[in-house]
Amino acid sequence: MIISRRSQLGTAAAVAVLLALPLAGCSGSSLDSDEPGTSNDGLVIGVVVPKSGPYQPIGQDMLKGWTTYLDEHGGKLGGHPVRVVEADEGDGGPTARAAADQLITAEHVDAIVGVANADAVTNIAGPATSAHVPFIGTGGRPSTLQDLTYTWHTSFASTDYGKAAGPYVRTAVDGPVYVIGPDYQGGKDQIGGFVSAFTAAGGKLANPGGQPTYTPWPGDGNFGPWLAKIKESGAKAVYAFYAGAPAVSFVKQYAQFGVGVPVYAPAFLTEGSALTAQGAAATGITTIATYDPTLDSPGNAAWVEAYKAKHGGAAPTVYVETMYAAGAVLDKAVAAAGTRVTSETINTAIGKVGDVTSPRGTWKLSSTTHTPVQRWCVRRVQAAGAGVANTVITQNLATVGG
Repeated sequence: MIISRRSQLGTAAAVAVLLALPLAGCSGSSLDSDEPGTSNDGLVIGVVVPKSGPYQPIGQDMLKGWTTYLDEHGGKLGGHPVRVVEADEGDGGPTARAAADQLITAEHVDAIVGVANADAVTNIAGPATSAHVPFIGTGGRPSTLQDLTYTWHTSFASTDYGKAAGPYVRTAVDGPVYVIGPDYQGGKDQIGGFVSAFTAAGGKLANPGGQPTYTPWPGDGNFGPWLAKIKESGAKAVYAFYAGAPAVSFVKQYAQFGVGVPVYAPAFLTEGSALTAQGAAATGITTIATYDPTLDSPGNAAWVEAYKAKHGGAAPTVYVETMYAAGAVLDKAVAAAGTRVTSETINTAIGKVGDVTSPRGTWKLSSTTHTPVQRWCVRRVQAAGAGVANTVITQNLATVGG
């Protein structure tokens, strides 16, 4: 039995544009029961992804990951049919907050899944926590989030990429490194995690004053002024965090400026459609990742082939995999929630899911940070056929998280 949230929450005016997508084979909303407070119709899951703004291409991959999991499982989680309500996080600010308010107060969702931008996490986690609705994030977890009771991530804490990359870059580069990223909380965490780990390992920054450089967010896509400074800095390498459209601009302009030193980055710099758009300009860039379609993990090869067959030959990305993993976590949690499935029993069950198996391998959610404790790999962009591709050069770099 699924307990409707209608009895817990009043109806509110719409504050965000939402698209309700009943999946094939799914029944209606848990709000449709004839018996007040209960439903035999299924779960209502809010899916928040960037449908607009700089990270819009990432949102497309996230939706593919989510629908792939549901399609593989007959449109059900834990044996219950699912109705999906999609919402736009935009660039992570007011749009994300409006999405959260609408999903919780008008759609009465049983859980919220998604989000690429760390700023959107803050804008959604607060309302979700107040309403006791579990929120499973699939992008960066900002370090500023305090109350994690109802917030979980199947992706990473935003500082984790830097923690994994710092010692590796320190060993790989003989000299100072110029560090650069966007000026929002997720960017500061990504860069801050790297700087802490890199300097702790004995590394030095090439930036003026030994402080990382932050570029405007969302920005206008012109990196010329900063690339000129990098060329003048004497850096032996660059560590850069950008994703989506800004990643395409940065990499193309980096090649055009002829900076001439290696680039290291979190996976997002050369991930998915960004790499397709960058083409040969991305050659040689080294990234740290939690997932790659060529990883040697149980079942990954077969899953990748099935995904390619469904999506015109396109390989799954990190964004696809973390969203797919959110489906796996919710599936186990709903099944374990017992005969009275509510947002609170789902949340309690998430904390007890134990080992989670997804295409990246087997990992666990930390009981303290509610983020994965997982392995990381190293990739390098190399020529592949008529184009380029990320190629795994180190399968097991480190285990970071928790």
